[in-house]
Amino acid sequence: MEGETFSKCNKGANLDNRVMQSFQKSFVQVQNILDQNRLLINEINQNHESKIPDNLGRNVGLIRELNSNIRRVVDLYAELSAAFATASEGDSVSHGKTGQKRIRPA
Repeated sequence: MEGETFSKCNKGANLDNRVMQSFQKSFVQVQNILDQNRLLINEINQNHESKIPDNLGRNVGLIRELNSNIRRVVDLYAELSAAFATASEGDSVSHGKTGQKRIRPA
């Protein structure tokens, strides 16, 4: 009986460790993209202030890259949210809680 309990705890710890590593990896990716966005925004601002036609034309590509990065951040946060929800549901079940979800009013 004790061995079975330890095995379940060990599996839970492994799952928690994997979930935390996944979260950490995603947060590092998000931070890297946000750092890149900061640089893009600075360059876009400098180009805009210069009013040089070539620089203003370059901003089109930079803004597209910025928008793409923002979409990637949104996707990463959506994946994190889903992973967190899945981990939370698994935790609730393992602790004997019901997996009922709150229903939002329309």
